[in-house]
Amino acid sequence: METIEQYDTLTEAIENLKKQGYTEDFNLKENCIECRGGAFRFFHDQFHVDKFFRFYGPNDPADESVVYAISSADSEIKGILVNGYGATSDPLTVEMLEKLM
Repeated sequence: METIEQYDTLTEAIENLKKQGYTEDFNLKENCIECRGGAFRFFHDQFHVDKFFRFYGPNDPADESVVYAISSADSEIKGILVNGYGATSDPLTVEMLEKLM
């Protein structure tokens, strides 16, 4: 039986994902994700979303966010991407939108 991960807070999710080896901090760009100050860039076909968790703001829709656990088979880099969604999400290419949905 597979254990289902559930977290009450964004911080709890990030801490536990780091313990699982997701140590890089990814930043979302329009057509890719990047880490280490842009030294590594991954386009939609170069990374996998291993798991994701949605968090809902109790009073303010602007507090809604998604935490993605991301890995790249080519470079063996694993990391975390935190992004808002809905009205607060960043503009993305169609390929990136499909990958993160």
